[in-house]
Amino acid sequence: MGRPNIVFLFSDQQRWDTLGCYGQSLPVTPNLDRMAAEGVRFSQAFTCQPVCGPARAALQTGLYPTATGCFRNGIALPLEQKTIAHHLGSAGYQLGYIGKWHLASSIAGYGPGEDTGFNFHERPVPPERRGGYGDYWLASDVLEFTSHGYDGYLFDREGRKIEFPGGRYRPDALTDFALEYLTSGHLKRPFFLFVSYVEPHHQNDRRRHEGPHGSAEQFKGFDVPGDLVGTEGDWRREFPEYLGACHSLDQNVGRIRSELERLHLAQQTVLFYTSDHGSHFRTRNSEYKRSCHDASIRIPLLAAGPGFEGGRVVEELVSLIDLPPTLMEIAGVPPFVPLHGRALQPLVSGDATAWPREAFVQISESQVGRCVRTARWKYSVRAPNRDGWREPDSETYTEEFLYDLEADPHERANLVTSPDYGPMRNELASVLKQRMREAGEREPVIVQG
Repeated sequence: MGRPNIVFLFSDQQRWDTLGCYGQSLPVTPNLDRMAAEGVRFSQAFTCQPVCGPARAALQTGLYPTATGCFRNGIALPLEQKTIAHHLGSAGYQLGYIGKWHLASSIAGYGPGEDTGFNFHERPVPPERRGGYGDYWLASDVLEFTSHGYDGYLFDREGRKIEFPGGRYRPDALTDFALEYLTSGHLKRPFFLFVSYVEPHHQNDRRRHEGPHGSAEQFKGFDVPGDLVGTEGDWRREFPEYLGACHSLDQNVGRIRSELERLHLAQQTVLFYTSDHGSHFRTRNSEYKRSCHDASIRIPLLAAGPGFEGGRVVEELVSLIDLPPTLMEIAGVPPFVPLHGRALQPLVSGDATAWPREAFVQISESQVGRCVRTARWKYSVRAPNRDGWREPDSETYTEEFLYDLEADPHERANLVTSPDYGPMRNELASVLKQRMREAGEREPVIVQG
């Protein structure tokens, strides 16, 4: 077999525990559960930045958001920045992108109404701002602004508006376009298809989640996730629709896998499924993410296909930043320098050495924050008097959270001011500083609480 095809399915704001293979009790994700049983499930996967644009910049470039400058939403990926699409395209892969991009616009205040000349929220993304996806393009920069659950449009390679088919739920419509791509007859060499869904992200202008019709009734009997029990937030109203959106994504994963089988491509295609970040349903701050808590940063990550087979579960902590080198390894592309992550294949084969024992996360917008998450501990700091919308980093941070996840998996007891944990805080502060240096950041002063 030659180099495998790659299909990358990317959801938006999806908690890991919405999948049955991660513990969801309702039948939300039978297709993803089957994919995990046949492929590889990464049981401890985390984003490197719990907000849409920065996470996407990291996934496309292999660099932490502060290294690209895309540390918050509303900052365009620099034109000179090389991406996985550039490198796979140079290696002969056909490139396809469908859905939400979120890396073309630079907007000071961030919003659909402000136009600085670089606002492509509701306009076609020009070719030079598509991150190297030059072969096939059907996308909107911010799909939430050009669509709702049952209506909307994308822009094609020539900038023409392409409406959703009438009555189609948004994930169904995007998958329709993906299936058209797979059956187009134009795939003459290995291809890399990236499908970027909006679901289960809330619909911004309507301030609610939009699952497919019937979701509220279908999933009203949900088990409350432990981190939400007894909290405020809006999860009581929103969670059934959220699960309905996740269920739709799962059905569309099934459609794509079935079509790959029908086209006799499944045995030569690696399929990935993951998300940019999670959701805490306004229980940790005033919105849905942008915090260090697992509800914000822990994500599902599944892979199936050549090299990712056998129903294996990888227990080591992995990050979204590890996916670019993983994709390049699949494609046989030499890793470019610098890359901030590591290819996941050695973990799958059992040959990994000196794998990091923690995930490193940068946090913006709600704060200028940093955290490390180990198998047992969560340690987070924030910069005092710094604006998370305007400033990417700081010379000084103060301790904000310390959680013992073994004793407190739902992160209810903040130990950051307890004198009993001073040595642990010192150890984690040292690890955090090291990870910041490795990401190209200056080493800060961390003031203990």
